[in-house]
Amino acid sequence: MKKNIVILGSTGSIGKQTLDIIRSNKDKFSVKLLSTNKNVNLIIKQAKIFKVKNIIIIDYKKFLIAKNKYKNLKINIFNSFDILDNKFNEKKIYYSMSALVGIDGLEPTLKLIKLSKKIAIVNKESLVCGWPLIKKKLKIHKTEFIPIDSEHFSMNSLIKNYKKNDIKNIFITASGGPFLKNSKLNKKKISVKDALKHPNWTMGKKISIDSSTMMNKVLEVIEAKNIFDINYNQIYILTHPMSYIHCLIELNNGLIKLVAHEADMKIPIYNSIYENEKILNLRKINLGILNNLELKEIDKDQFPLVKILNHMPKYSSLYETAIVTINDYFVELFITKKISYNQLLKYIQFHLYSKEIIMLKKIHVKNLKQILKIRQYIILKLNKFVYKPIS
Repeated sequence: MKKNIVILGSTGSIGKQTLDIIRSNKDKFSVKLLSTNKNVNLIIKQAKIFKVKNIIIIDYKKFLIAKNKYKNLKINIFNSFDILDNKFNEKKIYYSMSALVGIDGLEPTLKLIKLSKKIAIVNKESLVCGWPLIKKKLKIHKTEFIPIDSEHFSMNSLIKNYKKNDIKNIFITASGGPFLKNSKLNKKKISVKDALKHPNWTMGKKISIDSSTMMNKVLEVIEAKNIFDINYNQIYILTHPMSYIHCLIELNNGLIKLVAHEADMKIPIYNSIYENEKILNLRKINLGILNNLELKEIDKDQFPLVKILNHMPKYSSLYETAIVTINDYFVELFITKKISYNQLLKYIQFHLYSKEIIMLKKIHVKNLKQILKIRQYIILKLNKFVYKPIS
């Protein structure tokens, strides 16, 4: 009997790699649903290859075009994730991949948990802002959760056989992005093109900019704290230019364990789908890298956004939604060349350290509506203050 698969965000990097991994074993899997924001041509191609009967196209104009252009295909084309509420029966999906971008991915991720035996989540914003909601859903529906970011997947594989009290410290690694070895670079002159030049990973614009500022590691530390219930003072960031080591744990018994693999997201995706059923053919162990790891404590003066972690509340709060919202807002302005790289860093810090935003640390996360409401409020405030001079 074939195993049912759902992939939200199938036209993005993670979605495409997930399909590549199951492509050679199409006889074992049945892809029931794919989604995209607006990449109509690719999702139709994917639907044909994998014989998918249901697709979601979120962009309304693209949806209307696709609905008319492909009306003769035996494919149901939808414009909303609401079909997750009535199209599928609970626990009929063996494996779901939530590879959506942004906080808008939280609601469909919550819907998908109810339907899935296993769910892989790559959506950082969901795990940062909505973890209490995700955790509750996972428990209610007894759904297995698999983190897919290389750091958290590695962390999960390392600590799953240990108790919380066994763990002394956790270290996640960061490539350092394009500016690690250029600490004296004039931040006012950094272009969008410069910031997008990630040395090891091929990623979208937003995550590439986050990697250059190290905001991606800020979010990953928050994710790690949430997923593994580890205190912030036990989680450290190490720069590691080769991206070969992804996580290290220091145990109270004196042992240090680590996970290493090529800078290839197919490895965690593959291991989240297959259970020793198939051999993944990759390159041999790279002894050259292992003999020269270049692991170093992160320079917080060079990457000032990391200092945000010094002031995080112990519990999940609406402050995390503020971090995601404010960062998203200014990264978009930088990508569209409306602010400089230096302004990107300064504006994020200025707003996150403002009294009004800091007050959000006192408010616990209760529901999705609350998260979306505060996000909209912050955006409205930013629209008024975005060009206010900062000394």
